[in-house]
Amino acid sequence: MTSTPPTAGPQVGPPARQRRHTLYFLDEIRSFAPVHLDTEVDMTRVLAHRAAARADNTRYSLVSYVLLAAGRTLARHPEANTAVRGRLRPRIARYPSVAGKLVLDRRLDGQRVVLATVVPRLEQAELATVQDQIDQYRGEDASERPEFGPVRALHKLHPLLGLLAYRASVRPLRRRAERIGTFAVSSLGHAPVDGFHSVGGTTVTIGVGRVADRVVARDGRPEVAPVLRLNLTFDHRVIDGAEAAEVLGGIKEALEEYPAYEAADAESAVAAR
Repeated sequence: MTSTPPTAGPQVGPPARQRRHTLYFLDEIRSFAPVHLDTEVDMTRVLAHRAAARADNTRYSLVSYVLLAAGRTLARHPEANTAVRGRLRPRIARYPSVAGKLVLDRRLDGQRVVLATVVPRLEQAELATVQDQIDQYRGEDASERPEFGPVRALHKLHPLLGLLAYRASVRPLRRRAERIGTFAVSSLGHAPVDGFHSVGGTTVTIGVGRVADRVVARDGRPEVAPVLRLNLTFDHRVIDGAEAAEVLGGIKEALEEYPAYEAADAESAVAAR
């Protein structure tokens, strides 16, 4: 008889050191109370603006439009531009400015990881400014970026010390806006993903899928339009469904009417002076 060689077993070991910050983050958001909403956005005007800009050799990513639209909308919904801390004695921080955390798919020391950058003052930012900040992180190994130095420092600590250091960094409400933003955006629009929900550690998280041609009704007639399925996850400890629905509706309107809302914001700013 011929003996059968034993089947090789799985390789068992700790997670990659470069992913420790993700594990710390997931441990931190266990108390989150997520509720999910979604809608569809007609992206005709955004794509037209994007194409016109590209003709002038200017490139805008779709996520830049979403960040800007969400920033403008949350400025009108201050109860959603907040953070909560504590269980027995919860405290709510209401932030005077809107900062968007953008989740990035990057490589760190050769390992594929999730990192994030925060785009500040979105209530008054311009599209070009948002795009410039995103472009800083395009195509570079994160091990070369000084902004990710604190993350790399966490990886060098013993996992228990790293977890404690992470908590000390993100838990104080005064630092939350600059560390993890007042809302978050995560995009998988580069893949064949129509939509998804995620928890970004903020009261509101926007999930962005791909733009695909779909049949829509216009004036009672079916037409084909580029549609984005936009998803919103909110923390029910902080706001309720009605407020979250208004936020999602505001982002949808801002994208569908782009760039009209920018002009309206500019007129409001002049009138307030």
